[in-house]
Amino acid sequence: MKSNSHFFEKSPLTKYFYIVILLVFSQYHKAQTLTVTGTSWAVPITTITEAGTNYSGTYQSAANQVLLAASVPILLGSAKVSVHYQANPTWHNSLVLSARRTGNGTTVCVLCTITGGTNYQTLTLTDVELFRIAAVLALGSYSNIPIQLQLSGVSVTIPATTYNSRVVFTISAL
Repeated sequence: MKSNSHFFEKSPLTKYFYIVILLVFSQYHKAQTLTVTGTSWAVPITTITEAGTNYSGTYQSAANQVLLAASVPILLGSAKVSVHYQANPTWHNSLVLSARRTGNGTTVCVLCTITGGTNYQTLTLTDVELFRIAAVLALGSYSNIPIQLQLSGVSVTIPATTYNSRVVFTISAL
């Protein structure tokens, strides 16, 4: 049986060259990564001391409550960072969590861009896009991307108890 492939007819040196090229580029074909750091945010809700008053309703965390480090490999070129919340263990439907990006973080990539996410995005139980990272001919790597959280919907009409949720960030290719 005769093969029509010219790959096998070339010298052994050429074969090794192609194998080395394949191995080198396979190192750059890695998945995007996302690292999340930060601290728990306990919302300081003041006690109501006068009958007939309500809570202020909206509370914001520090501008860098959460810090993200994200990287996008050369071959993917761009990625989106999404976010959602999970009740942990109890959450009230009237409470609304939101998140926004308050800065770009730091990068050494000259042709990389980070866009979107500077306005608050309401978090749901399913992923919503927060921002995008685009890399052109380089590994797009950002660190210390600051994220601010907001809680709204706080009211005396919500039963008094402790409510907790977990904010989950994911990164994926576009």
